[in-house]
This record gives sequence, structure tokens and C-alpha cells, in this order.
Amino acid sequence: MDALVVYESMFGNTKLIAEAVAEGLATRMRVEVAEAGSAPAAVGAEFGLLVVGGPTHAFSMSRAATRRSAAQQATAPLISRGDGVREWLTTLRTSSAGLLSAAFDTRIGKPRMPGSAARGIARRLRRLGIRAVAPAQGFYVSGTEGPLVAGEVERARQWGESLAASFPVATV
Repeated sequence: MDALVVYESMFGNTKLIAEAVAEGLATRMRVEVAEAGSAPAAVGAEFGLLVVGGPTHAFSMSRAATRRSAAQQATAPLISRGDGVREWLTTLRTSSAGLLSAAFDTRIGKPRMPGSAARGIARRLRRLGIRAVAPAQGFYVSGTEGPLVAGEVERARQWGESLAASFPVATV
């Protein structure tokens, strides 16, 4: 089985998490990683697992307005400059009844801070008929532009490994 990891990232933190998740998945399966703007419009039987992640903006997935706001705050060029995960999921087509999914996000690591892009992503995947193999997962940044909280990249790699471990061993 192959996995596809699709991410949206403004400042690079979500990209780092996506790459770490892919590294963990790669211990047991082949993995492709794609930024949402270049992700395939259709996901077929070539993939058995779809992992989707994005930053939490205004308590949910980013929108055009929140991406413009991120661009205004940025001290470096944005990673994702076009449509994000929200738009990609709106147009996603899948022909595989057996496709499974997992969702993640990055968010500011403050106690009782509400909101999660991952829950919105998981909900959209479920509406597309793609069953989740794990609860939505959040990874923490220390501020709007980051950096990631210490240990989050390793935790993401371990989460990827645990996702992969729930499937039969494939030839990598």
C-alpha cells in the first residue's frame, strides 16, 4: 500500500510536520508528499492511505482571508501561496472505496486555545466517504510563525509510524 501526505503550510512548520509524518509512514510503506497547491485532484486505488494536514487559522482550516493575513505577517516567503487544503478537499475526487485517512494540524500551543484545522479536515474527509484510521492530531508551535515546540517533529514521526503499523507490511 502507498500513502499520500498532502499539506498546506504558511511559515514552514506544517511542512516540517508533514515530512516527519511521511518519514514515519515510510518505515512500512511507500509515501508521496505534496503541497496542497500541487496535490493530485483525484486520488485513486494507487493510494490506500491519505494523510492531510494544515495550519489552524481563526479556529479552523485556513481561508483566502486568513492566508492573506499570514502573508502580511510573514517575515519570509510563504510555503503555500495559492489555494489551501480547504479548497483542495472541496474539489478532491476519489475512486477508491478502500481509501483510509488521517488528519493533522499545527496550532499555537497555549492551554485552552480553541480550534483545530485537523478536526475540520477529518470532517471533510468523512463527508467524502473516506474513513479515518486515527483521531485528528495536533502539533504545536510556539507562536504564529513558529517555531515548532521542542519534540513535535519526533512526535509527528512516531505518529506516522503508528499509522503505518496499523496496515500490513508492504514492500518499500
